[in-house]
Amino acid sequence: MIKGSCLCGKVRYALHGDLRNSVACHCVQCRKTSGHYVSATQVGPEQLEIICDATLTWFQSSPKARRGFCSACGSSLFWQHDDDNGATSVMSGTLDGPTGIQTEKHIFTADKGDYYQIDGATPQREQ
Repeated sequence: MIKGSCLCGKVRYALHGDLRNSVACHCVQCRKTSGHYVSATQVGPEQLEIICDATLTWFQSSPKARRGFCSACGSSLFWQHDDDNGATSVMSGTLDGPTGIQTEKHIFTADKGDYYQIDGATPQREQ
């Protein structure tokens, strides 16, 4: 089990079982919600346990997806697509302690900001 939380601790969760390696997304929505790009693992509905959701708020960021964040401190925590069978992407930076995961790939690199470079050793997809 790996625990995680928002910055202020008003939203806390635990992830059970194996985690998928992290995927870094450079799309405009991820950059706007995080201030940079997002790196997230993903779990099935049976793997995500919300321990405290006092300030967990969901924002419908597109017709097909929503984002979970803390309304107190603003931390971006979760991303859910309507078609992913209940899977939740969990922002890797909100996990506590060692995770055992690494960045597997970068996606939507065609949308990345011009102020940074992506390490060429990790696979990249423009879309």
